[in-house]
Amino acid sequence: MALPGFLFFLIMKYLPMWGILLAFQDYNPFKGFWESEWVGFENFKTFFTYGDFWPLLRNTLTISILNLIFFFPAPIVLALMLNEVRAEAFKRITQTIIYLPHFLSWVIVVSFTFLFFSFDIGFLNKALNFMGFAEISILSEPRYFYGLLVGQNVWKEVGWGTIIFLAAIAGVDQQLYEAATVDGAGRLRKIWHVTLPAIRSTIVILMILKLGDMLDVGFEQILLMLNPMVQNVGEVFDTYVYQQGILSGNFSYSIAVGLFKSVAGLILVVGGNYLAKKAGEDGLY
Repeated sequence: MALPGFLFFLIMKYLPMWGILLAFQDYNPFKGFWESEWVGFENFKTFFTYGDFWPLLRNTLTISILNLIFFFPAPIVLALMLNEVRAEAFKRITQTIIYLPHFLSWVIVVSFTFLFFSFDIGFLNKALNFMGFAEISILSEPRYFYGLLVGQNVWKEVGWGTIIFLAAIAGVDQQLYEAATVDGAGRLRKIWHVTLPAIRSTIVILMILKLGDMLDVGFEQILLMLNPMVQNVGEVFDTYVYQQGILSGNFSYSIAVGLFKSVAGLILVVGGNYLAKKAGEDGLY
């Protein structure tokens, strides 16, 4: 039963890893892998000393931290709210509705965003104009860019994210709730003193995994949302790799940037797991 999963990771994850060697070459497709010049860490030196590194790091970390603050807790809160719903029919219908956006592509989500916030045809600006207020150029304002990204993530994925937490809540011993009721605890007290401590290990594990994705903020979403007016706050490592590797043909340089992302993610996962174990949690491994 484990063989298909083993073959998948072997073929799709481990075998292609030889390609990271190109990060240490000045790769030329016409010369091939064996004939291209080896340059050591030259691509990494160029990346770290080049003027784009710090803006890329700032933009990527800003988006990741905002998602960590606003998006990560949202499925937990929603799962707790759904768990308190006693009408099963209403609960199932609500779950189905909030799951649906997960199955929409980012192209559709961004299209909805343009239809709602566009300066010319957007519903919001038409409503403002109808009420006599000035129109707002939201999509071309850098100060609104991060809020739009986080809002899209919450709308699209918050329902799907509740699945794991609802499953964890379903495994809580019901006798704990009965004992809390005997002690006079209300719903909020039960959530704070029974439910949250019971799912704490699940929250910690997902937090550790989230730390590993700190530099991976969603290539397709940001690429579709970018425009020249927000380029200075929206350019991240993912879009930078696409521009350098696919559009400009700097294969070795773009692979070096991607390798930096992977190593940084590994360090964050190991560090987060270490801190979790220090705090008394089971951790990821």
